[in-house]
Amino acid sequence: MNNLRRITKNTYLWVMLGTLLVSGCSTTIPDNLVPVSVNKVQQAGAWEMQGKLAVRTPQDKFSTNLYWLHSPTHDELKLTTMLGTTVLSLQSRAGEATLEVDGRTYTDSDPQRLLTRVSGWSIPIDSLPLWITGQLTVGDKLMAKDAQGRPAKLVNSEQLPPWEVDFKSWQVQSGAEVPRLLNLRRGDVRLKLQLNQWQALAPQDTTLIKLASQTENSL
Repeated sequence: MNNLRRITKNTYLWVMLGTLLVSGCSTTIPDNLVPVSVNKVQQAGAWEMQGKLAVRTPQDKFSTNLYWLHSPTHDELKLTTMLGTTVLSLQSRAGEATLEVDGRTYTDSDPQRLLTRVSGWSIPIDSLPLWITGQLTVGDKLMAKDAQGRPAKLVNSEQLPPWEVDFKSWQVQSGAEVPRLLNLRRGDVRLKLQLNQWQALAPQDTTLIKLASQTENSL
């Protein structure tokens, strides 16, 4: 993870850059998506989250703010400093991924491969959207459940060494239960992911149709 270390090692520089170039994490929801409430996370066709990501490896130890917008056709992930300055931005849409980091732009057809190649990250981008919402991917093996029947620990052996995910705590956001704190481990890599805010999203047209149907049924 040498590239990652180069990007993140100078926290003081981050603060200075943030003071001079406060670009913020002011990503706006696409016009066709609106916030909605759901009973279960599976009902959310799209979502956005804000939180924190802490990474620990034999060479590095750091934390950063995390923003993620996820939909069936588009993913946008941003890492920002404490002042909101974007230091890494990864977007993928229709089989094309774009990574902006350290003042440069890189492209690839696979976001996971692009992130690993450029930054050295081994973070499981493909699986995280389901893990963030407390769901299992095809390659996951559920090892334990909590008292409420929610996932407590899973192992994914599609990569070796395998990823181990511990769901440490849960919360209610947008009407649904989602994890609040997750610990991920793969070999000597440790990740801690904290969800501070999770918002379910839906296409605006679908929401309007649903509201019209509810109005008709009430008449």
